[in-house]
Amino acid sequence: MDKTNPELELADEFVNDTGCHVFLTGKAGTGKTTFLHNLRKSSPKRLVVAAPTGVAAINAGGVTLHSFFQLPFGPFVPGGEANRSQYRYSKAKLGIIKSLDLLVIDEISMVRADLLDGVDSVLRRYRRSEQPFGGVQLLMIGDLFQLPPVVREQDWQLLQPHYASPYFFSSRALGQTDMVTIELKHIYRQADNRFIDLLNRVRNNRVDPAALEKLNARCIPDFVPAEKAGYITLSTHNRKADTINESKLKALTPSSHRFEARIEGDFPEAIYPTAATLRLKPGAQVMFVRNDLSPERRYFNGKIGTITEIDGSEIRVRCPEDADEILVEPAIWENIEYTLNRKTMEIEESIIGTFQQIPLRLAWAITIHKSQGLTFDNAVIDAQAAFAFGQVYVALSRCRTLDGMVLSRPLAPSAVKTDPVIVRFSQEALKNPPSREHLQKAKIQYQQRLLLECFDFGALRGLLRRTAGLILGNAKVVQASGVADIPAMQQGIEEEICSVGDSFQRQLQGLFPASTLPAADDAVLERIAKASVYFEEKIDSGPGRQLADLHVDTDNEALKKKINNAIKLLRETLAVKLAAVRSCRWGFSPSDYFRGVSQAAVDAGQKKDTPKAPTYTEADIAHPELFQTLKEWRSRTAEAEGVAAFRVLHQKTLIQIAVHLPDTLAALQRIKGMGKRLTERYGELLVAMVAEYRREKEIETVILPEPATPVKTKPKKPKAPRADTKKASLELFEKGMTLAQIAEERGLVPATIEGHMAHWVETGRVPVDALVSAEKRQAIERELTRLHDKPFSAVKKALGNEFSYGEIRMVHADLKRQATSDEPT
Repeated sequence: MDKTNPELELADEFVNDTGCHVFLTGKAGTGKTTFLHNLRKSSPKRLVVAAPTGVAAINAGGVTLHSFFQLPFGPFVPGGEANRSQYRYSKAKLGIIKSLDLLVIDEISMVRADLLDGVDSVLRRYRRSEQPFGGVQLLMIGDLFQLPPVVREQDWQLLQPHYASPYFFSSRALGQTDMVTIELKHIYRQADNRFIDLLNRVRNNRVDPAALEKLNARCIPDFVPAEKAGYITLSTHNRKADTINESKLKALTPSSHRFEARIEGDFPEAIYPTAATLRLKPGAQVMFVRNDLSPERRYFNGKIGTITEIDGSEIRVRCPEDADEILVEPAIWENIEYTLNRKTMEIEESIIGTFQQIPLRLAWAITIHKSQGLTFDNAVIDAQAAFAFGQVYVALSRCRTLDGMVLSRPLAPSAVKTDPVIVRFSQEALKNPPSREHLQKAKIQYQQRLLLECFDFGALRGLLRRTAGLILGNAKVVQASGVADIPAMQQGIEEEICSVGDSFQRQLQGLFPASTLPAADDAVLERIAKASVYFEEKIDSGPGRQLADLHVDTDNEALKKKINNAIKLLRETLAVKLAAVRSCRWGFSPSDYFRGVSQAAVDAGQKKDTPKAPTYTEADIAHPELFQTLKEWRSRTAEAEGVAAFRVLHQKTLIQIAVHLPDTLAALQRIKGMGKRLTERYGELLVAMVAEYRREKEIETVILPEPATPVKTKPKKPKAPRADTKKASLELFEKGMTLAQIAEERGLVPATIEGHMAHWVETGRVPVDALVSAEKRQAIERELTRLHDKPFSAVKKALGNEFSYGEIRMVHADLKRQATSDEPT
């Protein structure tokens, strides 16, 4: 941690020593990424690093939000049950979710509000907590003045009724928290105050004519950089960057060399850090796409140089600022997933795939989207066609100096766009920056909250009442065993655990000192140590212990499942509370508390891997005489007690006895359906009947049969594949049919077919030039850029009747493809 940077120190303590949600922001080049890398190495909290896009996730050393939380890519509409139906988590993933302390989200500017609420929904559900984000702390890193989230028009129509804006800070869950905003102020990338002032004006939407004039003074039309000067062109669109790189490479006389990436395991194409097939030549201008991890630190992500020699697999690059050439060797990128170490309860990173390639890419040109996070000494910026908020700022702020920046065309005032929503939020959020006093107060409140949470048995009380109500309310059809008196058990737990917990919480609140950490106060430590001993005894060997023996049986399978789920959840909650109070036995530490609670939650949620004993049916009985004797005994007993026969013993329990032939009480109690209460009540009679039968038949050893009727699994009916109407249109188009012909062939209106083709344009399957003439495309692009925040009707009106909505939609789809291909999700 940089001790000379007070904001970085403050952020480090807020993240590690409080439960506050933190938004860490700052201008480009203020060290946000460095802070993240340091946090991963040093934080005592169990954390997961995520990002909105694949490339951002690889750069941050994490995973994408969508993949980790398995969220659908469509809009997350608050309250929509359909959103939750997608969740299917493995035991390993659930273990991580339950034990998570801190979720770090990098490049938060590109995260939509509804995506953040989708994350909140998952965390609340599987951590069984109604706190925002299930009680998990969030660290959100990014600069809102850089690239915004991608929001399709049709998605926003669904989301607009629920959200004030698409930005992350409009999340409903985040609105329920007191988020701390910390702005990093020291700029490491630029040292020129004149340039820094201009960048701030662009960032804050305060570009007046004088500032614009200073920026446009760097406009040099038809600028041709000197050979080996190391200039890179930043453009708004993929097509232009690719064209520049290909033409420059083609102009070099040496033959090209081909380098193929070595890909192992799971490493999707969408997150490749450079091309899987690199074509390079001596003389080519290239950019390094990662940092040199060797002690020499010869290059960094974004460093520009020229290839001087290619000899087999060896590539040498000379950079203008270096005296020596750099021998470039293949680098390895890792695609990771998170796993939970069940011995240490730490969240660990597992490598699931690797991508090995020369860490270079052609660098005469690059898109502004791909340049985010990079630094250049010399750059030519072509941003006149900027179509997204923050795009111009991202481009300009990549440069170290004003003198190293050249504009290929002058910037128009309309190109320098900052969303007013962002400006308003930032001004409001940064009005009252957190102080050291705020930090100390947050630390104290954090520990107090955890201790009160530790001795809060309210959830246990609610689950206990629900479980007891289900059993007692269905007493006519449910047979409970293992607990002689359920109301007495309930009363014991409520009085000796829950009510005492309520009283102790009130005592704690009176004991908490106003200006001292609870973990450092002797009076608090003494009381929680005594409370820990008391509650541990009551849970582990007092009234709470009875829950371990509680079992129910009923012929109503749906009711049985409902009650057993309630009992399971009750036991899990009790196990977690036991771990919580135990963590306070010898003092208090937030990290020890979290580890104890998390391990108990994970352990309680695991199903035992013990093989199930077979359940026999009447067809498996080899001793029908004994079975008949048992049935007659059950009938007589039921008549004497005035109850239904199944209330004495279920038929399937009689069958198991007739097959297993238990001749001791211990053997009888192992029979499925024979709990402690039933064994105490009827055990001696049943064992006596079985023992007498075994003596008569001279049976010493019982050989269990193979079940005659194994459990049948109902085969799943294969779902009929849904017809892909868009694909049908594509197939006809690829056969050479026009859009009008396809519409006629399929009996659809032409506008529907145009919509299908817009989809394939956006995916990159069909080039827009195959559908719209170059002249029309350029005109439509021009108007879409000029009227970027207007509906298609305004664009259509500006273009005139010779242009159709379908053509506008297809060109718009192509622009989106270009934008999103730079930030794959």
